[in-house]
Amino acid sequence: MEAAGLASSTRWAAGLRSHAVTMGIEIKLVFDLLAFMSVMVLIVLGLGIIASMMGIFNFAHGEFVLLGAYTVYVFESSGLSAWAGILAAPLVLALIGLILERLVIRRFYASPIIAMLGTYAVGLVIREIVRGLLGGHYKSISEPLPGAFTVFGVDFSIWRTVIVVVTACVIAGTWLFLARTSVGLQVRGSLENPNLARACGISTSRLYAFTFAFGAALAGLAGALIVPLYQLSADIGTRFLVQAFLSVMLGGVGTFEGPVLGAAVVGGMAAGLPWLVMPVLADPLVFIIALVIVKFRPQGFITQGRL
Repeated sequence: MEAAGLASSTRWAAGLRSHAVTMGIEIKLVFDLLAFMSVMVLIVLGLGIIASMMGIFNFAHGEFVLLGAYTVYVFESSGLSAWAGILAAPLVLALIGLILERLVIRRFYASPIIAMLGTYAVGLVIREIVRGLLGGHYKSISEPLPGAFTVFGVDFSIWRTVIVVVTACVIAGTWLFLARTSVGLQVRGSLENPNLARACGISTSRLYAFTFAFGAALAGLAGALIVPLYQLSADIGTRFLVQAFLSVMLGGVGTFEGPVLGAAVVGGMAAGLPWLVMPVLADPLVFIIALVIVKFRPQGFITQGRL
């Protein structure tokens, strides 16, 4: 009897340990999904604001992500701190975005299609320049904060935690800026009703320059945060660009909340589906699901602040 009881207790303990290990793996997977979704939110937030306010899709947005990643590489390869590169990336991209808006984009506001083709050409030039600078090679960048910390027996990547926390702070800061400052209210008013904003005397040309620079800065920050997790190549931004467009379409153009929600959905599917189906089928399945949703809700998840 005692032997049977001991064997039963041993099996119970083993089953409990197995369940704990499985739960730990699931929690870690969810956290990794959250980190990827955070990067997508940063990329899509800038892209969505530009699309909503300026009426164009910035096809160079993926290359802005690339330039953010490349900025970190330049700092680290020069013997400087990767942290300095991460802090510099959004500032560098804001300046680049401002220059591009003033010299290229502003000339084609009356022709959105030509403006989008212009951004595509700019993105292509940026990508090939960086490809040449990299010599066509892949470059690795170490995580500024490597390792993991353990909570209730589950290991969490420190750097992925940084990504999640930074994204949460950026979302909160952007929302507060749009909702609590005079410039932010002008941006939000132009975002939700550009014609009414112009009729009220708001200088849309100044806001367009600010918006494009801000969107570029967010893309640069996303590239700087994600590059330690991926190898740097000239095509690092391309994989995110199409998903970002899908996110904006799903979330809805004309709101702050829509692209964020769309990015969370698309980012979650892109990172989670490879665990559920064959990886080669994951990306096409993301597009199929997104297109089905757009078919039945073409206005997006959120329109003018309402679900």
